[in-house]
Amino acid sequence: MPVGFVWGEQDGEICFHPDESVVSIIRTVFSKFTEFGSARKVWLWLRSEGLLFPMRATMKSEIRWAVPTYTGIHNVLTNPVYAGAYAYGKCRHERYIDEQGTPRKRTRHLPMDEWSVLLVEHHPGFIDWATFQANQARIDTNIHPQPHQAGGAVREGAALLQGLATCGKCGRRLHTHYTGRTASPGYHCSGKDIVEGRGMFCLTVGGMQIDQAVADAFLKAVTPAAIEATQLAMQQLEADQDAALGQWRLALERARYEAERAERQYRAVEPENRLVARGLETEWEKRLHNLAAAEAELMRRVQQKPCALTQESKSKLRALGPDLRRVWAAPTTTDRDRKELLRALLEEVIVTVDRPAQSAHLTLRWHGGTITEVDLSLPRFQPRGVRTDEDTVSLLRRLAVLYSDDVIAGILNRQGRKTATGERFTAVHVGGLRRYRNIPRFQSPTEKPTGELASIRQAAKILGINTSTMHRWLNDGFIAGEQVTPGAPWQIRMTDELRALFVEEAPPEYLPMLETTLKLDVSRQTVLQRVKRGELEAVLVTRGRRKGRIKVIDNHPCLFDGIS
Repeated sequence: MPVGFVWGEQDGEICFHPDESVVSIIRTVFSKFTEFGSARKVWLWLRSEGLLFPMRATMKSEIRWAVPTYTGIHNVLTNPVYAGAYAYGKCRHERYIDEQGTPRKRTRHLPMDEWSVLLVEHHPGFIDWATFQANQARIDTNIHPQPHQAGGAVREGAALLQGLATCGKCGRRLHTHYTGRTASPGYHCSGKDIVEGRGMFCLTVGGMQIDQAVADAFLKAVTPAAIEATQLAMQQLEADQDAALGQWRLALERARYEAERAERQYRAVEPENRLVARGLETEWEKRLHNLAAAEAELMRRVQQKPCALTQESKSKLRALGPDLRRVWAAPTTTDRDRKELLRALLEEVIVTVDRPAQSAHLTLRWHGGTITEVDLSLPRFQPRGVRTDEDTVSLLRRLAVLYSDDVIAGILNRQGRKTATGERFTAVHVGGLRRYRNIPRFQSPTEKPTGELASIRQAAKILGINTSTMHRWLNDGFIAGEQVTPGAPWQIRMTDELRALFVEEAPPEYLPMLETTLKLDVSRQTVLQRVKRGELEAVLVTRGRRKGRIKVIDNHPCLFDGIS
């Protein structure tokens, strides 16, 4: 029997678990999935609130409270028993012969229409069957989609039509990309046509104008419901503030009950039986310690609870309701929130680009079948002049620190690289390209550089870490390396600044990667990019398991900042 249910007194009767805290935490999982739309986000919310989740090894074992796992949360959301259904035959065990002729076994998970038995409304459930099916469809869309298929969980990128945009020429799903120093979003179609012997994307376009046009159409469509949505948002804000505290109050009740039970057991034992008395006394002290910790944690949570919305804040929120554009552009409204809002109403956005006319035609298909047509003009494309490829320029920047122009020309020619006009490099070409790109010329060092050069293996031995850790930090951009040319061995300059990155114990303001992603509400890749750009500081702890630590400064803007 899954966690949250127990057998009733009658044969085959299934009832909710009598422990209110068990039932409450499972209901919280389903309510938070309705809010977040992602099993991973529900898991991260539980972890961020420090809540425990009920688990048990077998059907007859007692419930134990542990740190929630993603697998446990996913199993609760995908198990039909929580929707009041009885299912049998969800898997099929098969025997087969592999390529080497060895008999093997495997288990296949069957789709719902192939289950042997499925009885809906078999027993009371935490959600109804329609909600369960909607949840499964939502979970399926969060899976990384197959090529040219819709789906995928929303990310924090600025491309609002991620997973919604399709090519108006071939019907493929458009991919997103980000270009320039400002990471401007754009869309392109992966279907390539052969034009003059070269593969060409059938569509590639910047996303700023397209996203703005779709956002305008969306805001125009939802404006009549703005007042009602504002009232619902105010109710949701107040309800969310008490969701986590309710779980902590139940945890305190459970800790108090266990402490009182341990006291009763201790007082019931005969004083002469000292072996048993000492054991019960130790258990009583442990339960009292857990009770004190639960009370302190609840008090801390209550103190950290956001203040209730004042009448002034409610008045400002009501004033913002009709002006949805102001809420849409607010600093507290993230790109992920905007994508969730668009997906709530839009099913697909078909993008057709007419390059000769410098225009785009958008077909917005809403849930329910309604179609909206939008035409917009695109900015004029300025053709670039003859340019040397960026990979060669990047290599030139690295070589110019070590070699003169004539030596660099020889290295580029040996790699088969050509100038912008297709010629072999000479010292004159290298010097001209270097001056055009403002790359300083090679200067013989008057003083010996600080720190000696060491190979990856030598540097790892000096710093007391594994070579794999050194390679990973080099690839992630946490440490700098020197390489004469692509493919050559990396060399690490052992400076005092580099040694300072490796510490035995990180300062308290440096957090592990998981806590950093939760604190900043971004993905691991985004954190690594910020470290590379120097926006975040990182150190490597040489002891323990979670070695990478990042310094995080909490700085969240307020929705009402700038509102008079």
